[in-house]
Amino acid sequence: MKYKQNRKIEQINESTLIVGADIAKHKHYARAVDFRGVELGKTIAFSQSQSGFSQLLFWIRSLMKQHSKQQVLFGIEPTGQYWLSLAEFLKKHGIKLVIVNPMHVKRSKELDDNSPTKNDVKDARVIARLVQDGRYSEPQVPEGIHAELRNGMNRLSQH
Repeated sequence: MKYKQNRKIEQINESTLIVGADIAKHKHYARAVDFRGVELGKTIAFSQSQSGFSQLLFWIRSLMKQHSKQQVLFGIEPTGQYWLSLAEFLKKHGIKLVIVNPMHVKRSKELDDNSPTKNDVKDARVIARLVQDGRYSEPQVPEGIHAELRNGMNRLSQH
């Protein structure tokens, strides 16, 4: 277990922009840190839409340029199916998506301010810090026919 975590941490260096995002039904929040956990830029709120995702991409690229970063590691806590369209968008733009365990987010948030309260902006930072610490996994996002089957099953279960 520690070996895998060490390998993940070793992939993160001074040229890595780490983004943590809290995903919700309509509005998402993202925060960025460097490999040491120093916060870069301001928190961004973006919508679950093509224009919201484009706004996020502009923010990421601006931070990369401003802080001389060559790669991005984008972490989320998978919530329902809301993260899947974002995952597809990020992949299309060459941004690596990783996921953190919701239980780790819940337990870690108390370390920042001694409070377990739920707050989307706070959660985005906690997620970024978990990614920085190598506490993430890489999701298997279905593609092609598998994605279509998943979408069909989701629609069927909603009725």
